[in-house]
Amino acid sequence: MNGTEAVGTDRRVYVDKQHPKAYRALAAAAEEVRTAAAEAGLDRVLVELVNLRVSQINGCAYCLDVHTRAALREGETTRRLGVLAAWRDTELFTARERAALALAEATTRPADAALQEDAYAEARRTLSDDETSAVIWVAVTINAFNRVSIMSKHPVRGGVPRQ
Repeated sequence: MNGTEAVGTDRRVYVDKQHPKAYRALAAAAEEVRTAAAEAGLDRVLVELVNLRVSQINGCAYCLDVHTRAALREGETTRRLGVLAAWRDTELFTARERAALALAEATTRPADAALQEDAYAEARRTLSDDETSAVIWVAVTINAFNRVSIMSKHPVRGGVPRQ
């Protein structure tokens, strides 16, 4: 394959396949971020919540599929996943998770200066320096993967549709 896939009448370049060295570098950076997050004390469920919330904001179906399955494997509940988009309106998330989610949203929407300042201030009250940095890095890397998958139109395959 030459890195393109037909999608309807649109031929998309799978940028990960077209430039595999660049994609491997991104994947290696993501692995370093996972290590940094673990060393900072962020558990895998929290990392997956950040990955999912950023992917929701960006509308990346492929990443939502991947990280929903990962969150469930790590023990996350379907109830919390179901309300993640409205996490501010629930009591289902801890103060630490709420701070991380707000910081991830602010990292994803940097043009909203007020949101960014509020989220950063809350993160500083709730998260350590290492945790704050790790959450920002998790959000930065999933944003990059979202862009790769969205622009490539990576498909979500498998499963039987419910009737």
